[in-house]
Amino acid sequence: MQSDPLVVWGVSNQGCTRWSSLTVPDPNEVLKQARGFNLNYGIAVSCGLPTSRTIGGFAKADREFTDQEMQDVHEAVLHIHNETAPAANLTDTQVAALRLVASGKSTAQAAADLGISERALKSRLKTAGERLLTRTTAETIQLAIEYKLL
Repeated sequence: MQSDPLVVWGVSNQGCTRWSSLTVPDPNEVLKQARGFNLNYGIAVSCGLPTSRTIGGFAKADREFTDQEMQDVHEAVLHIHNETAPAANLTDTQVAALRLVASGKSTAQAAADLGISERALKSRLKTAGERLLTRTTAETIQLAIEYKLL
């Protein structure tokens, strides 16, 4: 991935650009290899937060994408990204649990502060993670902070 100029561009940028406008290095000649498959003209599309970014590449054999085609593709990718993005809202009880754990409290301490069992606290952390499509509590906290939920 790090040698693909579309991915390199997409990690640092949002929006849509033509391959012919890319200024990122292509040391492995990825775009030259694409032309070997008759993928001569293309665009890169990138949207979303750095932790949940969608990057796409689209190509044609015969001509550059028009501005309208670029806009249409970008809107379609943005729509798909938004439809599959994690929920950007958590319940008040999930936020309270995450805040306490994020502040450095153990699950036992956080549960005691909230007046609930450790099992109930872990359930809140788990459901918050499910809503944000994360695997660990640390990831959930990080994403909740990025979404300004904490």
